[in-house]
Amino acid sequence: MTRPPLALCLLLGRLLHAALGYLTVNIEPLPPVVVGDAVTLKCNFKTDGRMREIVWYRVTDGGTIKQKIFTFDAMFSTNQSHMENYRKREDLVYQSTVRLPEVQISDNGPYECHVGIYDRATREKVVLASGNIFLNVMSPPISISVIAADTPAPFSRYQAQNFTLVCIVSGGKPAPMVYFKRDGELIEVVPLAEPPVSAASLQDGRASRNLLTRDMDDTKMQKSLTLLDADDRGGRPFTEDPLKGLTPDQGLLFSLATEAIPETVVSREFPRWIHSVEPVYYFHHTHLPLSDGTVEVRAMLMWTLNPQIDKDALFSCEVKHPALSMPMQAEVTLVAPKGPKIMMTPTRAQVGDTVRILVQGFQNEVFPEPMFTWTRVGSRLLDGSAEHDGKELVLERVPAELNGSMFRCTAQNPLGSTDTHTRLIVFENPNIPRGTEDSNGAAASLAGPQLVLALVLTGILEVT
Repeated sequence: MTRPPLALCLLLGRLLHAALGYLTVNIEPLPPVVVGDAVTLKCNFKTDGRMREIVWYRVTDGGTIKQKIFTFDAMFSTNQSHMENYRKREDLVYQSTVRLPEVQISDNGPYECHVGIYDRATREKVVLASGNIFLNVMSPPISISVIAADTPAPFSRYQAQNFTLVCIVSGGKPAPMVYFKRDGELIEVVPLAEPPVSAASLQDGRASRNLLTRDMDDTKMQKSLTLLDADDRGGRPFTEDPLKGLTPDQGLLFSLATEAIPETVVSREFPRWIHSVEPVYYFHHTHLPLSDGTVEVRAMLMWTLNPQIDKDALFSCEVKHPALSMPMQAEVTLVAPKGPKIMMTPTRAQVGDTVRILVQGFQNEVFPEPMFTWTRVGSRLLDGSAEHDGKELVLERVPAELNGSMFRCTAQNPLGSTDTHTRLIVFENPNIPRGTEDSNGAAASLAGPQLVLALVLTGILEVT
C-alpha cells in the first residue's frame, strides 16, 4: 500500500483545521497559598472560533466527582465581564478568572477549566478543550504544648529513670518541622524510627556510660534514711520558717491552739553513680492526619534523667512551618515540688464531721505534674488503709480519737520529693450527748476544755 505524500497530509490537516477551528486552554500555575488568603484562578485560552461555553470545576474524591463552580453560556448570556480580552493576535486570546476570597483547607485540591467553541462546519458540534491546576492550601499550626509522658511518676534517689517530653503540635498543613532546645541551645538527638518498647531500651552503649551499674553508696543511703527518720524522733537538723511563702487564713495562723512545727530539710546529696555528663537524647515523632485535612505531630524527646543536672533546666519545643513568619514555641522548666499549700474544710470541725484536706498548689511552678500520697503518722488512716493516693484526703465522720493526729502528704515528681504535715485537732459536738458514741464507735465527747481546729504545715524536702 502506497503512503500519501507528506504535502498531501499537511494540506488535509490545514483543511481540517480551517473547518474545525483551533482551541488551546491552560491555567496559570499558583504557588502554595495560606488559609485566609484571596486567590484568583486564571484560565487562558486561544481560539479562532466562536465561543460556546466556559465551565469551571472543582474535582473531589480522587477525580470521581466534579463540582461545577462557575458556568458561562454564550447562548443565554451576553455578559462577558468575567472574561478579559487582551485583543492580541486578532482578538484570539482570552482569559476567564474565578476568585476565591478566603480560601480554607476544604478548598485544597484540583480545579479544571473547560472551554467549548462552535465547529466551523456546523453549529451543532462543539469543540472542547480543558486545563487543570492543583490548588495547594497551607495552614499554620494553631496550637503547641509540651507534656511529660508517663506522669505522675515518683522520685527515685538511687535508681536512674528515663524521662520523656512530648511536644504536641496541631492544625498544621503540611506537617511542621519540630525540634527541641535546652536552655536556648539546639539539642543534638539520636533519631529513632520507632519509640522504645521499654524504658530500659533507651540506654545504649553511650547512655549506659553515664550511669554506673547500681553502685549504691550505702553510707549516704543510711545517712539519708537517718535524717528521714528524724521527723518521727523529733530530730530537726535544719529549721526554716514553716509559714514562709504560705498564705492560709491569718486568724487560723495566730490561733492560740495552732502548733508550730518547723520544716525539716534533708541533705541534698546524690549517690556517686550519678555523674555530671551530657546525656544522650533520643528523638521520635509521629504524624496523625485529622479529619479537617491538617496533621497533628507528636515529637518525643527521651533521655536518662539526672535530677542533679536537669533540675531547673529549661526545655523548649519549637516549630517551623512555611505558613509561619517566625517559629512557634512552647517551653517548660523541670522543677521539683516545694512548699505545698494545704486547705482543710470545715475550718471548725466537730466529732462526726467529714473533713477534707486538699493540696491547693505550691510555692513554685511544678513540672512535671506531681503525685500525692497521704499517710497517718504512727498509725493507719481512718478507713484502715496504710496510704491514700490523690490531692485530697477525705476523713468521713471523724471520731474523737483522731484529735491530735498528724497526717503526712508526700508530693513528688521525678525531680524531687517533699513531705508536708497537717495536724488535725477536733472538738466536741454539742449535738452529741456526752457518753454516747458516733457511728464509728468512737467517743463523741472530748476530755478537757473545748479545742479549736488548727491547720499546721511543715515540710521535709528530700531532693530538689
